[in-house]
This record gives sequence, structure tokens and C-alpha cells, in this order.
Amino acid sequence: MMDTVEELRQDVEEMRDMLVKATRSRVKDIIGIEVRKLELELMRLTKLTSEPVKSGEEPPKKTRPQIQTKTIHTYAWDQSDKFMKIYVTVNGVHSLPKDRITCEFGKRSFRLQVEEEENKRRSELYISTLLDDIVPEDSWYKVKTDTVLLMLKKSTVGKTWPYVTSGEKAAKKAMEEKEKKPKVDDDKDPNDSMMDMLKKMYDEGDDDMRRTIAQAWTQSRDKPGAP
Repeated sequence: MMDTVEELRQDVEEMRDMLVKATRSRVKDIIGIEVRKLELELMRLTKLTSEPVKSGEEPPKKTRPQIQTKTIHTYAWDQSDKFMKIYVTVNGVHSLPKDRITCEFGKRSFRLQVEEEENKRRSELYISTLLDDIVPEDSWYKVKTDTVLLMLKKSTVGKTWPYVTSGEKAAKKAMEEKEKKPKVDDDKDPNDSMMDMLKKMYDEGDDDMRRTIAQAWTQSRDKPGAP
């Protein structure tokens, strides 16, 4: 049972990570629903493991009270030569006891948790794919009015980060690739437009793309009735 709980907990963490990376509202909604389903199942299994055991059975490990977690999706950022600065808005955070605000830093990650209502409700921002390395032991955070400022110490001083996460970089690259795709000219003959598109794909494609286009072209010419 404990192995199942741990596996489910890891699934929840991975889905939360996917939710943070998602950029489209519909995708966020779908992933959010799945995260909630997994969280409810995790709560159910955790409750089972906390029930009294029969005589002779090994008592289960103690579990922490289940806290309703709200994932933070948005943040602002800035940078200097030494630090990446992440600004996270949490209403009333400046009024909370210091021990209800924590942040764990990794080489390319951080997890900010704000327990807004003790043992009941918290907000969390978890980034596991920072664009570049940071120095965890030299990174820190500061609480301001309705805001938590995270100071991520850059591993390479003076290096400019164009993005915060590698996911943002990949999304930007995918968008650029999409814009580069050849478009059919509606004003030209359909056959001419198609030939122009295939030629552009052939010229800009890799060896596999060129091989595929050449094979398709040869097969079309070999068909009975082909000019």
C-alpha cells in the first residue's frame, strides 16, 4: 500500500510540473482536472494507510495532514548579472508567520510553498526545468507586501537568460518553426502552389525529409497515366 501511495504521489508531482509548463488555457484546464483526480485518490489511499491496523500487522508510517494545494501558474521575472529574480504574487503573504513560507532550491529547480491557512491550504510554485544552472546555497527569497521575491544566483555570472525555463525556450522554438512552414498561395494554380511548397520543404529539409519527398515524387511519376 505504501508503495502505491508513493507512486501516486510522484504522479501528482509530475502532473503539477506539466501544469506549470502548459501555456494554453484549455490544456491547463485538462491537466488541472487530472491533477485534482490524482490528488483525491492520493488522499483516499493516505487515509487508508492511517487507519488502525489489526494485531500482528506492522503499523503504517505516520502521514502529514492533507493540505489543499493551489498551484501558482503565473509570475513575473527580471534579472541582473548575478541573479534571476522571480516575483510571485500571494495576497497577504507579508502577514503570515515566517515558518509558513518555505522555498527549496535545486541546481535547476525551485519549489516555493506558502501555507496560507495552517495545515489546511497552501499555494505552490514549482519549477523543475530552469533554463540554466543556479547556485542553490547562494539563492534566497524575501517577503514583500503581497509578494515573494526569489533571488536565484546564476551559476554563470553575467550570462543573460532569454527565458526562465527550458519549456519556454522549446515553446518559442516550436512557434518559430510553425511560422516557417510553407503556405499554399491561393492565387496560384493549385498544382504550382503544391510544387512550390514541396520544393521549399525539400530545400530546407534534412536528409530524411528529402528522401521521403523524392520517393513520393518517383512513385507518383511511375503511376499509370502519369505525364
